[in-house]
Amino acid sequence: MRRALLFELALFAVPSGGALMLWLGGLAPAWSIPLASVPALGRHIFRLVDLSTLIRRQHRLAPPFPRGLWGEVYRNIARYQQRGRKGRKRQIRFTRRFREAANAVPDALVILDKHHRIDWANPAAAQLLDIHWPEQDGQHFLDVFCHPELGDFLHDGEYLRPLDIAPTHNRALMISLRIAPFGERKRQRLVVGRDITKVYHLNMIRRDFVANASHELRTPLTVIGGFVENLLDAPNTPEPHRRPLTLMHNQAERMRSIIEDLLTLSRLEMHDSPADQHSVDVPEELRLILQEAQAIGDAGHRLDPLIDTGLLLLGNQPELRSAFSNLVFNAIKHTPAGTRIRIRWCQDKDGATFVVEDDGPGIAPEHLPRLTERFYRIDAARSRQSGGTGLGLAIVKHVLNRHDASLNISSELGQGTTFACHFPATRTLRRDAPAPHVDTTPPTPSRSANGEA
Repeated sequence: MRRALLFELALFAVPSGGALMLWLGGLAPAWSIPLASVPALGRHIFRLVDLSTLIRRQHRLAPPFPRGLWGEVYRNIARYQQRGRKGRKRQIRFTRRFREAANAVPDALVILDKHHRIDWANPAAAQLLDIHWPEQDGQHFLDVFCHPELGDFLHDGEYLRPLDIAPTHNRALMISLRIAPFGERKRQRLVVGRDITKVYHLNMIRRDFVANASHELRTPLTVIGGFVENLLDAPNTPEPHRRPLTLMHNQAERMRSIIEDLLTLSRLEMHDSPADQHSVDVPEELRLILQEAQAIGDAGHRLDPLIDTGLLLLGNQPELRSAFSNLVFNAIKHTPAGTRIRIRWCQDKDGATFVVEDDGPGIAPEHLPRLTERFYRIDAARSRQSGGTGLGLAIVKHVLNRHDASLNISSELGQGTTFACHFPATRTLRRDAPAPHVDTTPPTPSRSANGEA
């Protein structure tokens, strides 16, 4: 930069000396200074025109560069051009790698613009969703991939759960669709379709087997339990036989409880939402549940209820009662004598919350993610002794999912455990408010690929 500046000063000295010589030669200063400045001015005009032409024609600036400050200008522009070329090359390499990775993914990937028109799709989308790109570029997604449930799913914006559907072009497939907003202001959509046909059929086989086996076991178990109960009540039964008969009766009752829970789970899995929904008097249901809890809580548990008596819920009464009673009874069965159990039913800014909190021994962190799995027990021996089936929390989770609610479990060893059920505001009602209209049309059977959401 210093050399360029000295060069420009030297060039400035030349017209200055020329103007001085013209003035000394008798020419007026008004003419001598402009005449002496013509070469320098012409140089600047030439460089401006040359640089403008090179930039307009997108020519690459390369040495040799002119001397002086114009050389610095040329050199800096050349550096910016080089950086731009490197950036474009990186972008091209990244785009190529992205396309190669997206084309290798077995899941269908479709990018939609803000108007839900197809911007791009990978080859797997042609097989799974019958979307061919670029042939169908710019077409509306719902015009290419049609399904009755897809329109509401796409426009509602509730993308937390996938939509499991059978595409019209191939009913033998079962596709799990997930949609993620992205791009500017989250107005674009990324649609991901995964083939879950095998998982879906395996879960259907499992569900049918559990339901059929449970139904088949119920009748012989009822017969066995009835005869055992008659023998226990008969006065002629020998006294030494009463203890084994009592054990047989208890185990038959436990097996009956497991079968009933399995049938309940199978029934819950048949539909995504309950068919019969109406205003449920949750405070009254909790009052009855607490009465039953007092009856089974012979270990001296302290129940501390805090219930909003005016807060009702829109849903299915038997299912909600089952979920709430499971949480309360579990707190009694799996905590030692003297444990304090707080039951709260209240309204918050997001809807309604049902909480069962105890100050018992707590649950280790590694068990928390699996508590809602079928037959999962922290202590199998203790659960068997208390009569637990290992299905209660699985039923609770299914019931809450069917009522658009969520279950949060938090616990610390030695500090107790908290089970919190959060219901959306759309399902909360006040006792003095009119009940909304509810569509009681039975929903179509769910074809979810997994039993648990």
